[in-house]
Amino acid sequence: MSCCAPGIEAANELAEKGQSKIDNESLIAGSIDLKDGRRQLELAVPDVHCAACMRSIESELSKLEPVELGRVNLSTKRVKVIWRTQTDFAPTELVNAVNRAGYRAMLLEAEDENAKDKTFSQLVRALAVAGFAAMNIMLFSISIWSGADASTRDLFHWISALIAIPAVAFAGQHFFRSAFASLKVGRLNMDVPISLAVILALGLSVFETANSGEHAYFDASVTLLFFLLIGRTLDHLMRERARSAVRNLASLAPRGALQRLDDGRHSFIKLKQIGVGMRLDIAAGERIPVDGFVVQGNGEIDLSLVTGESAPEPVSKGHLLLAGATNLSGMITMQVTKPAHESFLARMVSMMEAAEGSRAGYKRIADRAAEIYAPVVHLLALATFLGWGLYNGDWHHALVTAIAVLIITCPCALALAVPIVHVVAAGRLFERGMMMRDGAALERLAKIDYAAFDKTGTLSQGKPEFVSQTEGGTPELEMAVRLARLSHHPFSKALAQAHKSITVIDFDQVDELPGQGIEARLGGDVWRLGRAAFCAAQDEGDEGLSRVYLAKNGVPVGVFEFEDQLRPEVPAMIERLRAQVKGISLLSGDRKAPVQLVAKQLGLNQVQWGLTPQEKLDQLTALEKAHNRVLMVGDGINDAPSLRAAYVSMAPSSAADVGRNAADFVLTRDRLDQIPFALTLAKRAANAVKQNFGLAIAYNMVAIPLAIMGFATPLVASIAMSTSSVLVTLNALRLRIDAKERKVQIPLSTNQKVMPAE
Repeated sequence: MSCCAPGIEAANELAEKGQSKIDNESLIAGSIDLKDGRRQLELAVPDVHCAACMRSIESELSKLEPVELGRVNLSTKRVKVIWRTQTDFAPTELVNAVNRAGYRAMLLEAEDENAKDKTFSQLVRALAVAGFAAMNIMLFSISIWSGADASTRDLFHWISALIAIPAVAFAGQHFFRSAFASLKVGRLNMDVPISLAVILALGLSVFETANSGEHAYFDASVTLLFFLLIGRTLDHLMRERARSAVRNLASLAPRGALQRLDDGRHSFIKLKQIGVGMRLDIAAGERIPVDGFVVQGNGEIDLSLVTGESAPEPVSKGHLLLAGATNLSGMITMQVTKPAHESFLARMVSMMEAAEGSRAGYKRIADRAAEIYAPVVHLLALATFLGWGLYNGDWHHALVTAIAVLIITCPCALALAVPIVHVVAAGRLFERGMMMRDGAALERLAKIDYAAFDKTGTLSQGKPEFVSQTEGGTPELEMAVRLARLSHHPFSKALAQAHKSITVIDFDQVDELPGQGIEARLGGDVWRLGRAAFCAAQDEGDEGLSRVYLAKNGVPVGVFEFEDQLRPEVPAMIERLRAQVKGISLLSGDRKAPVQLVAKQLGLNQVQWGLTPQEKLDQLTALEKAHNRVLMVGDGINDAPSLRAAYVSMAPSSAADVGRNAADFVLTRDRLDQIPFALTLAKRAANAVKQNFGLAIAYNMVAIPLAIMGFATPLVASIAMSTSSVLVTLNALRLRIDAKERKVQIPLSTNQKVMPAE
């Protein structure tokens, strides 16, 4: 069952719009050779809308014998295909299969990134037109219901027709195109009975008006569209908010790099053309394009993409470099070990896409209900039409009754049951400092029973703070602060920020050595501020704290300690969360001691440290295999695959762009204390959705028999349909009337021990 396809279009008509022509050569060029007799290709399918769309495309692809995998990703609106190349198989058959399912397929380079915005704009315009027309037609209908004479009634009917016909033609396009495309490929979807009801009600109204009939149903057809468009617009908005995470992560890769040639000259080379063994020069501030290792130069690398930790790491000859990291200081020359499509950044993108593909398999309540709707409604309307026609021979009455059945069973309440609850809940969450990106995530959040947190930037503030001076006195502190003001290193900034009152002095000479520290001359003395080895010191401090050293003429004279402080609201939030889940894990890429320190402060027993993005993903997979539904809370780029793969995910406002876009919920305030409230509200929203479906079912159980028996005209059916929509809306609004957080008893400990903190 296809639900939203615009119709079968020849793929190459895209070429007429200035986009790439799709042929075997272009498809081969855009695919990846998997080196084992198989190729992998991704195509954009911008018209997919729901689980039914996915099944239609995947079903057609599975009919092709060489195809081993055909998987549609609903959020990214792409289809990935893997096929065997040993056969005489033309890749254009893949495009033809997608077309046969009723959808467009195009090369990724021809994908229209603004398509979602255009669709949303079209829905909003259609909603505005339908609402305006419904209000005006209703005014004329009220006059007719009040007892207008025949000539006045006919005049008002014709005026209503002049408003309704263009309004329906414009506002109903979204449903009409979808219904036509579905019928064209021999399938039924929800939009077929909707379109049929609207068109028949409008056509019958025009017929009645032309024959001076007493009843016309222009208000029914336009009001029907208005309520349906509300649900469709809200649902579209919620779904489309989840699409940008993978694109944002992929955009971190630079367009190319400067290749160092054998004669010492440089040549800019595109990312896809970078090959193994090439040497690239990476200047300060540039991002590493592919994986490799340093062959010349020294510097500091921002590895937040890899580990999530903000502290820079020094690199020199022989150090490994991963795509996506940033060179913070000094020119370095690297040798490439992997091409772009096999780099660390590419693997991150693949992990996110794979996670989103598995998440797309989650079937929303509305999708499950919609599967049985279309055939049942058609059968009921057809049976009503034939039954009355054969019973009394009055086919006009039979048609009016069948239209009433179509209208009264139109899924306005069903279409609004979920989106209206999600929107009300989203508004309540926003008031409390949380933004919901995906309506389906609210349903998942109500079911979570386990929580996992990143440390740096999530539970902690993500930036070092000066804690204490363990060696040296006031003169040494003042000198260290004066040196720190000359550096952009995070520890230097923290030291200078903590001692703003210390006066500035002019040094005779200042040099900053990337990855080591800062050196300054004053008179005959040489001062150094930086790492232990740079200052001829031995680091014997608590590993839970970071240390910076001060040396004078090669002799250590000062030691300064820094700590990434916990967010002040975190301890109370963790205690409240313990009452709602059966376990809480701390998953961090940081060193062992800082992680254990945080775990001790929060009383967490399930702790893991030094995790790469893949290892975090593996930990989440292990938790899910143990029958847990996991809430993941993280902030960094390295957390993005885990955020995407988790059953449901959240990110604080301070998170990286990719982390925020990968998460289902984003905290708009820099606090985490609303997480327990969100869990409570999600459970209440889930109950409201079930109640709405109960109301919709009860309405249909009463209304459908009355319509079939002829007791409801299309106008009465329209009023009944609107009433059911109002009921589910009022029920959803109870989330605002009674959205107070319930108090819970917090047990001393409910954590299950997985890996004890030492």
